[in-house]
Amino acid sequence: MSTLGDRGSRDIAVEDWYGLDMATPGPVDAAPEDSLFPPIGEYGFLSDCETTALIAPSGNVEWLCLPRIDSPSVFGSILDRSAGGFRLGPEGITVPAARRYLPGTMVLETSWATPTGWLVVRDALLMGPWHHDSELSHTHRRTPTDYDADHVLLRTIRCVTGEVQVTFECEPVFDYGRYPGAWSYGDRSYSQGVCRPAREAPGTPLTLTTDMRLGFEGGRAMARTRMQEGEVHFCALSWTDHAPPFTYQEARQRLLWTAHHWQHWLARGRFPDHPWSRYLQRSALTLKGLTFAPSGAMVAAATTSLPEVPHGERNWDYRYCWLRDSAFTLWSLYALGFDWEADDFFWFLADLAQRDDEVQVVYGVDGERDLSEQVLDHLSGYDGARPVRVGNEAYTQRQHDVWGTMLQAIHIRLGSWQRLDDRMWRVVRRQVESALKYWREPDQGIWEVRGEPKHFTFSKLMCWSAVQRGAQAAQARGEVALAKKWNEAADEIRDDVLAHGVDERGVFTQHYDTKALDASLLLLPMTGFLPREDPRVRATILAIADELTVDGLVVRYRPEETDDGLPGDEGTFTICSFLLVSAFSEIGEMDRAQQLCERLLSLASSLDLYAEEIDPRTGRHLGNFPQAFTHLALINAVIHVIRGQRQPPGPLPPLPA
Repeated sequence: MSTLGDRGSRDIAVEDWYGLDMATPGPVDAAPEDSLFPPIGEYGFLSDCETTALIAPSGNVEWLCLPRIDSPSVFGSILDRSAGGFRLGPEGITVPAARRYLPGTMVLETSWATPTGWLVVRDALLMGPWHHDSELSHTHRRTPTDYDADHVLLRTIRCVTGEVQVTFECEPVFDYGRYPGAWSYGDRSYSQGVCRPAREAPGTPLTLTTDMRLGFEGGRAMARTRMQEGEVHFCALSWTDHAPPFTYQEARQRLLWTAHHWQHWLARGRFPDHPWSRYLQRSALTLKGLTFAPSGAMVAAATTSLPEVPHGERNWDYRYCWLRDSAFTLWSLYALGFDWEADDFFWFLADLAQRDDEVQVVYGVDGERDLSEQVLDHLSGYDGARPVRVGNEAYTQRQHDVWGTMLQAIHIRLGSWQRLDDRMWRVVRRQVESALKYWREPDQGIWEVRGEPKHFTFSKLMCWSAVQRGAQAAQARGEVALAKKWNEAADEIRDDVLAHGVDERGVFTQHYDTKALDASLLLLPMTGFLPREDPRVRATILAIADELTVDGLVVRYRPEETDDGLPGDEGTFTICSFLLVSAFSEIGEMDRAQQLCERLLSLASSLDLYAEEIDPRTGRHLGNFPQAFTHLALINAVIHVIRGQRQPPGPLPPLPA
């Protein structure tokens, strides 16, 4: 065992380290001061399928919303360094030696090298057996499973070699950084503290349980100890009546239960024996982590207001469920074998479509309709990017692609319209009637532009999809007259799109009044609007690849050609780049598909996660994180390429979008 450990020895070690001559070849220009904010792509992501947490490389929990994923934050330093955090790690060291997920899990492991020893920290949002054996759950609406969220953030630490000074500081600031916490000791002496919002402000009370000795400094709970080789400690933050672990042995057992739960869950999936399977597996885990299990909803991302452009204004709250993602969500989950999750998501959609006369674009995780947007002026924003928004005004927008997406989702779930029951037939009719009612009107489009509504080509195309699929469903139910009527309406929409949404090159345009391109039309070959072999399909895909890219990565549109109501540039959307991979595959450009897919996979974060955008010049991840649609598009793209590699020459079998 190392003899280092007293303060003097540690000072000598640190002094020796900083005194080393690193043999720098000549003078070096001073670098600008580093940002106080970690790169977006370097956060670790945790989930218990009711809430999520983001952990910075420094070991600081910088995002945690309680009790739900869309609730106000208790740790929000990702949006303002004074909005609360929870760091556990070695004193004076903030850059870890390595980080990884335990294979097949959502358990994050961080290894620390210090001048005097090595530490390993493991973090997880605990899962446990189903809790509601003697009473009904007040939140769960889907069929119960064998497991449930424990409502505990567990952090364990082990000294591997030598000895290390360890500290933790837990400073909740409730309601998005508005209200500091007031700590008091619990009923376990120095081993437990309870934090409530000061001045009776709103917020979920927290209990911190540990085998280290707690002290309180203002709104901060702290512990410090010297760990020697083989020593272990834990700390557990809990927020409901479910008991936290009270000993390290109990903490270790519950961490193992959580890790085994994730591995057993992943083992239910179907993954090809291929070098890219790791990306499919991490994407599957990430999508599961972005699911709100009580309702079956899947949110677009775990965060709000991470900027799409550094220091910019394109900052939105993505902690809600967008219906436009529903067909991709179902296809991806079914394709990977996660039928239970796909079914839960489908029944969430069905509940909304049955309840509401007209579905809206986006909903809360329990089906809430009102997502009124607010600006949090008291927060400085990630690296100065303001405004910080909660809520999303997109719920008030008209986006005409949603009805086609709903019909695609229903067809993916059923597999055949012959299986359509009376309940879902009413839902189908309602979506078709909405498409027929509104298709001639302009809308905000799939990208939710905040400028003037336009006759977006993709929106018209998806109205056609809704009506055409509705006609197929009507035919299957024997309603021949209705099927004929809807087929005629679908033909009218199709003729209108071909007359007004295609330029003289045979390329589909963003909307009827422009020749600008739009990346949404990468979905064209996967909609059935035209045969994949149609020259207009090929021309559109190749035009987007050549003219709507920056260094090979796709932008949604050119801001100078699109009235999106916002200042600043538009970054490259990783979703769209993965969609280009799928589109290349659909039109037979397999070499280009594989090359682009390889590049995109190489740009994954160190933990194989993706934000909404990637700067093509630096590889920096931008926007909310992790992004569900990016991982959904990754699954679609990777499966396209792998199937293309394994098929004999000739056209690929159809893959629904």
